[in-house]
Amino acid sequence: MQFNGVEIEETFAEAFPMVVGRILVTAANPSWAMTAGKTATGFASSIIMSPAEAAVEGSTAPPEKTPDGRPGIYVQMWHRSRRELKLQMITRIGQCILTCPTTAAFDALPDAVRKLKIGLALRKFGDGFQKRDKLGDRSVWRIPVMEGEFIIEDRFGVKKGVAGGNFIIMANSQAAALEAAEKAVQAMGVVEGVVLPFPGGICRSGSKVGSMKYKLPASTNHPFCPTLRTSISDSKIPESVQSVYELVFNGLDAEIIKRATGVGVEAAARTSGVVKITAVNFGGKLGPYKISLVDALKSVS
Repeated sequence: MQFNGVEIEETFAEAFPMVVGRILVTAANPSWAMTAGKTATGFASSIIMSPAEAAVEGSTAPPEKTPDGRPGIYVQMWHRSRRELKLQMITRIGQCILTCPTTAAFDALPDAVRKLKIGLALRKFGDGFQKRDKLGDRSVWRIPVMEGEFIIEDRFGVKKGVAGGNFIIMANSQAAALEAAEKAVQAMGVVEGVVLPFPGGICRSGSKVGSMKYKLPASTNHPFCPTLRTSISDSKIPESVQSVYELVFNGLDAEIIKRATGVGVEAAARTSGVVKITAVNFGGKLGPYKISLVDALKSVS
């Protein structure tokens, strides 16, 4: 398929289920809420080597929609199991949100069937001086800190989400590829419920499963490396392509992933210098979700 002169390969991104928690972080102003969110999601680009996958959503929560009437942001944390996710949520909220000036932390998956006792665990930081309270219909803990109080909801919902949405941008220069990737990230940021865990939402070093030479869980995706085009037999790089970026993203459900794919591919394809957009999949062996690039694009354009 051609869109704006760019080849959109008729292929699919292969996504898979993971467990996700969603945290609403509020603060005295948006800047402190974002500081807490960015700190809490550090070293969490990919579960391949990071202790979790986590990122701040592009959508924000205005004061009229938060439990305490303050501005907020949404943080997603992902893992393979509820037990591992619970440890990451306790650690990251306790070290990075509780410690951040003016913040509070609330559950942002209120309809989830499964609940983790995150606030109940972190209340112990209050050393016996903490108090259980109600904030609207939410059960919270008030933990005394030097600044005043840290308020955290007692339990946080978790659910199965969809991880591993992706597409690959190929362009005739590094500058064009980066511009296209940045525009795609910006467009995807308005889709509520999606996060892009890699730095700035962009991955320069797409990986393949395993390694041909070393004992590694993942290694460079050599067929997509432009510098190897003339020296390997399985290169997937068109002759005019000089640079490639991959966008990898997670969403609360498959429809969110499809919409994010569509708006991201459209934004990238409207950028000058982009030659081709494709995706990574493993023939259905990695996960049950197949996100067609063409279908996703058609659904938003």
